[in-house]
Amino acid sequence: MSAIQTLGFLLGTSFASGLNLYATVAALGLLHRFHVIDLPPSLQVLSHTAVLAVAIALYAVEFVADKIPYVDSVWDVVHTFIRPPAAAILAYSAVGQMPEGWRLAAALLAGGVALTSHGTKASARVAINTSPEPFSNSAASLAEDGLAIGLSWLASVHPILTAVIVVVLLAGSAWVLYKLFHFLKNSLRRLFARGAAA
Repeated sequence: MSAIQTLGFLLGTSFASGLNLYATVAALGLLHRFHVIDLPPSLQVLSHTAVLAVAIALYAVEFVADKIPYVDSVWDVVHTFIRPPAAAILAYSAVGQMPEGWRLAAALLAGGVALTSHGTKASARVAINTSPEPFSNSAASLAEDGLAIGLSWLASVHPILTAVIVVVLLAGSAWVLYKLFHFLKNSLRRLFARGAAA
């Protein structure tokens, strides 16, 4: 891979890891195992049976937990400390042939991208959980799973296109986080105004 292709691969897999780490690892491992994609040599361990078994089992747990309102938010809080560091480790491993400084830079970039996608997902889920109907939560979860798996594949076969898509997704994430922050601020202001009037 060229430097720009490597960057696209890192951006795609990092954004996907922030949404669903286990789906990303399982997808990459299975795609490599069945010769759909060729992972960098340092990431080919993802296709090992033990790694796949753990990733698929954890994905199955997340698949259920992520569709239960409020359980999904607790799951996301816990995974704030898992998804971004894991994305950083994957990126550090993916560029194993590069000098140490570049490997650390890749890890920092990947961790930041994963934290952004994870933070957007977690914040949006808190907002969705305020809805009285249960279907939006399941729909959002399925969309996130599909995006994580799709980005994992796309990052491996079309990394430059993936880089462009992830830049757009990061801009969208920034906009969503900005809107959610203002929604929260306005909600708190109304809540305190009601409390003061009572």
